[in-house]
Amino acid sequence: MKRIMITGALGQIGTELTMKLREIYGTDNVLATDLRRPEEGSAILAGPFEELDVTDAERMDQIAAEFKPDTLMHMAALLSATAEKNPVFAWNLNMGGLLNALEVARKYQLQFFTPSSIGAFGPNTPKDNTPQTTIQRPTTMYGVNKVSGELLCDYYFHRFGVDTRGVRFPGLISHVKEPGGGTTDYAVEIYFKAVREGKYTSYIGKDTFMDMMFMDDAIDAIIKLMEAPAENLKDRNAFNVTAMSIDPEMVAASIRKHMPDFELDYDVDPVRQAIAESWPNSIDASEAKAQWGFSPKFDLDTMTEEMLEAIKKK
Repeated sequence: MKRIMITGALGQIGTELTMKLREIYGTDNVLATDLRRPEEGSAILAGPFEELDVTDAERMDQIAAEFKPDTLMHMAALLSATAEKNPVFAWNLNMGGLLNALEVARKYQLQFFTPSSIGAFGPNTPKDNTPQTTIQRPTTMYGVNKVSGELLCDYYFHRFGVDTRGVRFPGLISHVKEPGGGTTDYAVEIYFKAVREGKYTSYIGKDTFMDMMFMDDAIDAIIKLMEAPAENLKDRNAFNVTAMSIDPEMVAASIRKHMPDFELDYDVDPVRQAIAESWPNSIDASEAKAQWGFSPKFDLDTMTEEMLEAIKKK
């Protein structure tokens, strides 16, 4: 990677990914795009930025032709809980945008990354130590989009030779940008509420385990995968990655090591709870470790310390 174009650069992952890539590859070599221009003063505007609706294939092609990237990272997507509120719009955005991005990658021979998710699994998937290759029959529009996206990226690799790569992200936890409509967002909200109010009401029930990862590890995983030699990759798209399997009580216990009076209670949201229960309790990331050296640095307690300190500074 030397010159990188990013869609969805103002999203939860895109924001931090853009800044990290500019730090490594140079500010002028990383083009951020998103549906709307960020507010003046945003760090994203320190480098090149273009407005882009990813469903507009002509505009995406035009931007790529002008910027001349060698890599396209397609991060634009509607997340799980939001997608359930408007499934038709979610399909059109998530799948239409992905197809447009893959066509740009095919036309200009770009290396390509897009993330999948643990949402690609369903209630029939093995719940514990979920393997890399297994049954995938999700029951949400977001999950259907992600499985379809995995297959579409594989198709573009085998049919057209596009260097497509991807990971299945678990819930991602960050202090930089607040949540944007995902089922795992409770694990971000709980830290912000802990600092602001000393208590949190979880919409995900007790003993509901889901995989999570600190955003720093997620960004490092993207870069490490994209820099891995192609010949090392037996799999291409949708590598399982994870750092921890946790439930709300475990997060609360970790927070109480720093804030002993923190209070956690529950008001379970049936929609998001049903989504969470359809996903694995824990996934097996051994293929990512073996094929390209995936190695997360943060566990629950180190992540908690980092989150609380950063939010308090804000």
